[in-house]
Amino acid sequence: MMWTMNDYPASWKNLEELERKKAIDIGNAMLIDGYKEEDLIPIATKQAKDWYKEASKEELDELKNKKITQHKKDPSAQPELMNHDVEIFFKDDKWHVKTQGAKRADSTHETKQTALKRAKEIADNKGVKVVQHNKNE
Repeated sequence: MMWTMNDYPASWKNLEELERKKAIDIGNAMLIDGYKEEDLIPIATKQAKDWYKEASKEELDELKNKKITQHKKDPSAQPELMNHDVEIFFKDDKWHVKTQGAKRADSTHETKQTALKRAKEIADNKGVKVVQHNKNE
């Protein structure tokens, strides 16, 4: 069931109106992709809050008119990996952040510190651990 501005998770009731609309939009997209409600609600909440803090006037205006119940399935989504730990490893002169079992890295970084920061963000969203590898592993 898709969420609307009149029917959404109770945890979103205290969000600003456009912040809530963004959470609903993100949540609906994740529902279409097969994510479980209990997994996606904290992720959509955090992403919506982060987006709202940085959104430009144009982005806010665009969201006002967006149809938040119209989403297409993302063929690259892998909801089955939600409970998999996130790892960082060194390969090809860069640090990589990847969910264990994923086909490709989520991101690449010049330093281990930036890779670790990103890995922790992803792991915190998913409620999993970060597995760190050394350069020579």
